[in-house]
Amino acid sequence: METQTRKFEILRYRPEEQSEPEFRSYEVPCMPDWVVLDALNAIKDDIDPTLSHRWSCRMGVCGSCGMLVNGRPVLTCAAFVRDYEGTIRVEPLSNFPIVRDLVVELDDFVHKIQSVKPWIVRKLEKDVEQGEYRQSPAQLEEFKQFSMCINCALCYAACPVLASEPDFVGPAAIALGHRYNLDSRDEGNAERYDAMHGHNGVWSCSYANECSQVCPKHVDPAMAVNQAKLTGALQWTGILPKKSMT
Repeated sequence: METQTRKFEILRYRPEEQSEPEFRSYEVPCMPDWVVLDALNAIKDDIDPTLSHRWSCRMGVCGSCGMLVNGRPVLTCAAFVRDYEGTIRVEPLSNFPIVRDLVVELDDFVHKIQSVKPWIVRKLEKDVEQGEYRQSPAQLEEFKQFSMCINCALCYAACPVLASEPDFVGPAAIALGHRYNLDSRDEGNAERYDAMHGHNGVWSCSYANECSQVCPKHVDPAMAVNQAKLTGALQWTGILPKKSMT
């Protein structure tokens, strides 16, 4: 297959040498079936080994290769070079501190995810001899869509609220908290209430819907946020108890 040389502008930042990030241009011979991640790997392997970027599975599963491509948050392993015209500009995800080049600091993102306790909470655990917690297909369907999140953080880069209110817990965390609140096996709704419905929770969301637009797994975190708002309002009025979703 013949290659086509494409121009890439990559935001570079080495904090030990630079006071501010700056763009650097590269001419990259690309194969017809390449994705942007292939081009970044080619730059690092053959042109400039100092480039830093994050990736792992190359199959849209791990979520680690999220970046801005021409201003839009995408998984670079799923962004085909042929789908872009002219110069392709690659930047680190918005709303995160830059560690180096295209690598961002995710500690705050992880802490926000942890704050909603994204695991099954039980008041009293069964003994192993009692068997598993059974669930019907219909019960699974209640939350399955929201369980598809791969923690890629694209929704945080797209979120206009996080751009101005960095303490907002964010769409991915809310979607995951809502997912477990909907799970028939879970009893942790009350324990998640403050993180989900506190000052930096669902009510900070302005429903721009940008998070759902960029989600590569169609989780629709904006829908999860609005469902959680309705649940929180019903719990606040006492119509629905905090201990249960039913």
